[in-house]
Amino acid sequence: MKIKTLLLSCLIGASIVSHAVADVQTRQIRFGYGLNENSNQGRATKVFADEVSRLSDGKLRIRAFGGATLGSDIQMQQALLGGAQEMMVGSTATLVGIASEMAIWDTPFLFNSAEEADVILDGPVGQKVMDKLEEKGLIGLVYWENGFRNLTNSRRPVESLEDLDGIRLRVMQNNVFLDSFRNLGANAVPMAFSELFTALETKTVDGQENPFNTILSSKFYEVQEYLTVTNHVYSPWIVLVSKRFWDRLSATERDILLEAAKTARDFEREDTRKEAAMALAELQEKGMKVNELSLEEVERMRSRLVDVNQTIAQGVGQDLWDELQAALTELRSNQ
Repeated sequence: MKIKTLLLSCLIGASIVSHAVADVQTRQIRFGYGLNENSNQGRATKVFADEVSRLSDGKLRIRAFGGATLGSDIQMQQALLGGAQEMMVGSTATLVGIASEMAIWDTPFLFNSAEEADVILDGPVGQKVMDKLEEKGLIGLVYWENGFRNLTNSRRPVESLEDLDGIRLRVMQNNVFLDSFRNLGANAVPMAFSELFTALETKTVDGQENPFNTILSSKFYEVQEYLTVTNHVYSPWIVLVSKRFWDRLSATERDILLEAAKTARDFEREDTRKEAAMALAELQEKGMKVNELSLEEVERMRSRLVDVNQTIAQGVGQDLWDELQAALTELRSNQ
């Protein structure tokens, strides 16, 4: 009897799986990202592609394009809006022009740790911000981790607030980043990531700010001498789908993409954090001169950014800002 019951359960389960896969059409999905194939972004994209294939019984195929071959984040976002590209992963900071609420993640010194960021991004506040994209023509699935951002430059060590004076610093095409570094005394220059290495090499700009992993995978150590550990911004990536494409998918196909994105997210965060520690050590081995800002200097920088935070609150909406601050306060009180 037990054997018959088990066999019947297996047959029912197989029928459900078969029915689910029957709701999946054979599709090729173009998925773009900015870093190279051997980066944390590239490795997570492969996990995503493999998981999509597994869950769809090979019917959904992710065709990955790394190294910004489909364009910058902004160019890919426009391609998704127009339906010319299906999916991408990129920085939340470059989405501010589409959904102003995304600027909340650019708040300087917002999170005290990566674990704190996980709780907020995967919780109600993170979902509320992501949901703002749908009315603009994009679907957000999950947040991946780019990591805490740190400064590099080719001119001098940045050990104090004054050391930023006059440094031509590439930042993303994002007003919060521009205003923040201008308030700190740098000459902030907006520029697409795909143009950055050449700009550093030719001294068009003196420096840039990115997580350790990106600094290493992009070989910025070849054109930058100094690295300052500031952890000034926690930088998330977001996996996006064109709404035009999303609307053509069955519920099963949507579930497959979302489940695979979550699996890849968990892999990517763990991979990124392990790599960050190794990346910093390797950057030192490759000759970069590393220093860490003192707590006093961090507080001096924070004091210069109060107006920026007020502007962010106004831009994203005071209610959303207050909800985020309340969530952080509750989270920290339970630690």
